[in-house]
Amino acid sequence: MTDSKLIVPEAKTISRRSALKLAGAAAGLGAAPGFVRYAQAQSSSPIRIGFQVHRTGIGAAYGKWYEQTTNAAVKLINEQGGINGRPVEIIAEDDATDPGRGAEVVEKFATQHKCDVGFGTLFSHVVMGSAPRAGELKLPYYVVSEGHHVASGKLNRYTFQPGITDVRSQVISLAPWIAKNLGKKVTMIYPDFAFGYDHRDYFTAAIKAQGGEVNALIPIPPTETSFTRYFPQIPADTDVIYHVMVGPAVLTFVKELGEHFGSSHPPLFGFIDSLEAVDLKSPGLEFLEGSYLWEAFPRYAGAKPSAFDTFYRGKVGVNEYGASLADPADVSTYSHMFGCWETLYIIKQAMEAAGYKGPEDKGKLIEATEAITTIPEGNEHPQGDKIFNGKIHQVFGHQNITQVKNGVGEMVYRTTIEEGLYEPEADYTKMPL
Repeated sequence: MTDSKLIVPEAKTISRRSALKLAGAAAGLGAAPGFVRYAQAQSSSPIRIGFQVHRTGIGAAYGKWYEQTTNAAVKLINEQGGINGRPVEIIAEDDATDPGRGAEVVEKFATQHKCDVGFGTLFSHVVMGSAPRAGELKLPYYVVSEGHHVASGKLNRYTFQPGITDVRSQVISLAPWIAKNLGKKVTMIYPDFAFGYDHRDYFTAAIKAQGGEVNALIPIPPTETSFTRYFPQIPADTDVIYHVMVGPAVLTFVKELGEHFGSSHPPLFGFIDSLEAVDLKSPGLEFLEGSYLWEAFPRYAGAKPSAFDTFYRGKVGVNEYGASLADPADVSTYSHMFGCWETLYIIKQAMEAAGYKGPEDKGKLIEATEAITTIPEGNEHPQGDKIFNGKIHQVFGHQNITQVKNGVGEMVYRTTIEEGLYEPEADYTKMPL
């Protein structure tokens, strides 16, 4: 792949008033719980955030943890004064992980609930079904997905992905390590919808740029419950099996893959999506020992977690193994749910920079979000520092490769932000508000 550089837009001029608001927001995380300034705001009516959550359907495991993370972040934001001195209220609606239902939920946020923004969508086919309606209704819509749909320019000026990186950036940064350390003939097993197609298209190009090739593509319907019949399609000369399955049957997928190969199989490189909410020590997963996983935010804290990681885990109720503090058998979707936390803080930052008071300021909110460039690591952004490109409404950050050792993920490589940058394909800022 030749497009390996990102042109970062110059930061727009921010007024002294906005700069002071941003400084106050940064200092806010140090305030004591209960330190609330709602009375100082011109209006104490809440900022209403429509939370589009996958409570049911194939995204339910993610939806549960997206909701727990969202509630934890909003609780903290409100304890520290809310947004522009106003409390934040979450209006949650289940979209059933369905694109048609997703569009209906977005409409309810805009017309029935009178939400200031929409937020939270994960599964890419739901984003693709929902974002056009958000644009029509002029509802600022902050998704917490990974697909390349936002950055591609296919959506609209009202749709952002500012808290989590996209698949294109992920695979560009990972392909050199895979080719160098695991092999160059790759069989890909991926879900048969937009998120999977991003992996198929962008990893195929990225591994080719490293002198490798994808020797087989195996798409699997997202509602599939058994996978054994697909595994004979894996060519005998495969160097690496690349898997990125999602949905409620992921445990079945990895178990059946192990039963098919036994103790002899090519190296495995999986996206943690195939194992989110799954205990790596579950019976039947022994064959994963020694395999490699992509993680945006490593589930296992390791020996030296950052202070920001530790702070975040405590607030969302997760232990050092990525499981619930209330129930250690309840494993989180740790590598994705941080995107909700970080996106909410981006919304807060942009609203405060824009001096947001209500729907009449939506245009200012869009422009303030587009003006964000560098994002420092901190309690607001515990996964790491990032760069935001306002032209394509997409954030870029670090990726992590972990290896399964004794049923625990151990970090073996962390990419730089620069390894995942690419040339913008679009410029949403040129679209009318």
